[in-house]
Amino acid sequence: MDFFSKLRKFLLHRRNYSSILNPDSNTFLTSKEKSRAALSLLKTEKSPERIIDICRAASLTPDSHLDRIAFSVAISKLSKSNYFEGIRSFLEELKDRPDLRNERFVSHCIVLYGQAGMIQNAIDTFERMGQLGIERTVKSLNALLFACILAKKYDEVSRIFVDFPKTYNISPDIDTYNWVIKAFSESGKSSSGYSIIAEMDRTGCKLNATTFGTLIAGFYKEEKFEDVGKVLNLMEDRGMKPELSTYNIRIHSLCKLRKSFEAKALLDGMLSRGMKPNLVTYCHLIHGFCKEGDLEEAKKLFASMSSRGCIPDSHCYFTLVYFLCQGGDYDSALKICKESMEKNWVPNFTTMKSLVEGLVSISKVDEAQDLLGQIKEKFPKNAHLWKETEEGLTK
Repeated sequence: MDFFSKLRKFLLHRRNYSSILNPDSNTFLTSKEKSRAALSLLKTEKSPERIIDICRAASLTPDSHLDRIAFSVAISKLSKSNYFEGIRSFLEELKDRPDLRNERFVSHCIVLYGQAGMIQNAIDTFERMGQLGIERTVKSLNALLFACILAKKYDEVSRIFVDFPKTYNISPDIDTYNWVIKAFSESGKSSSGYSIIAEMDRTGCKLNATTFGTLIAGFYKEEKFEDVGKVLNLMEDRGMKPELSTYNIRIHSLCKLRKSFEAKALLDGMLSRGMKPNLVTYCHLIHGFCKEGDLEEAKKLFASMSSRGCIPDSHCYFTLVYFLCQGGDYDSALKICKESMEKNWVPNFTTMKSLVEGLVSISKVDEAQDLLGQIKEKFPKNAHLWKETEEGLTK
């Protein structure tokens, strides 16, 4: 089949599915509108066959950020449904699309196979690129390493790193080495990262902040704190001062180990050096203190953010409201929730239900009714979900 025959087949195929996204056939949808419509449908669709049809209708490509999100949502839902043969058939079908016969798409296809845990299909796709007339480069090699990490096939990362560059005459780059270090760090073998750094030095590949940050995160995970110090010394030996990204990795790692006060000491050290924390810094710390049950410290950090030039995002608000409700501090939760809703950020149903019922439990029925009224006004389609709670307010 020549190029134009394939193109005609593709256009006809797309037209047959267009009504899924656009029931009103008289209205033309732009590519972006199709992507948005597909993403909206994918979030609620449960039928595996229907999920694939939605993707077909939108003619998704890896060139669009929205499309990449839609692909990821679709593959995630299909994996949970154990619809692996459907994933394979769909991704193989896409390779016949004339606009997708390139390394960019095949690399994305490899990553999607990794997301689904179908690592042999990812490897087969890489190895068969030549049959599609697509040249393999370090870009597709790195996609394969990333796919293995997504699938938690860390031994495959090591095998591919050792064998494939020689087999396919591909020179590793900084991303290649960093993915291998990440695989070691995630699999509890962070010390093996030192050998990768030595190889990078031999090949003249300059290490970057990601190299060191990934290794630091791995050593924290294994609670090898002396090695964290060694890595920081390695950075210093190369004339690299820890930047904000490195501090954020350290703070996040300590919070995950339930050492939030140690993480807070790092923040204080940053401030004393004139280094400005960002939203990520505060989100890690607030979540860390909340997980440890220190809601007062979390509230203090939240209150101090603005004075440091950091404006809380929706995730920050939602985290604090959720944990304040869990801790029974409904007054503070209500105050922060109102701030969030003024920005049109509304916590999920479970959190809001907990807050409404919590307000009732402390005899603040009027506040609960007022909050419930605002929620129903913002989300009239979900009003029925509140029927039982609303009946409890009137008793």
